[in-house]
Amino acid sequence: QVRLVESGGGLVQSGGSLRLSCGVSGSIFSVNTMGWYRQAPGQQRELVANIALGDTKNYADSVKGRFTISRDNAKNTVYLQMHALKSEDTAVYYCNSVVQMYSWSMTREYWGQGTQVTVSS
Repeated sequence: QVRLVESGGGLVQSGGSLRLSCGVSGSIFSVNTMGWYRQAPGQQRELVANIALGDTKNYADSVKGRFTISRDNAKNTVYLQMHALKSEDTAVYYCNSVVQMYSWSMTREYWGQGTQVTVSS
């Protein structure tokens, strides 16, 4: 009923850039906080950045100054622009969104399927 589809991952050299996109589709009344998480092999999933409906942004310390999160509310899409990528940024990146399906319903958290970002040194 609600689907998150990510795109933009891939292989990039250290110091390079990538842009991730995630579109939310389905039965949607409103899309609240949208964000990106990542999980490296053997590690727990961690927050990279999120952006509230009012545009308040939150970043992990490790990506501040290098990554920028933005959203297009008309398209229900969130973006993550990544610059100055490092080998430690290598992970599967997951889109996350808090969605309200109907005006009378509670919000619920949804996840995308993940997109691999690999940074070669």
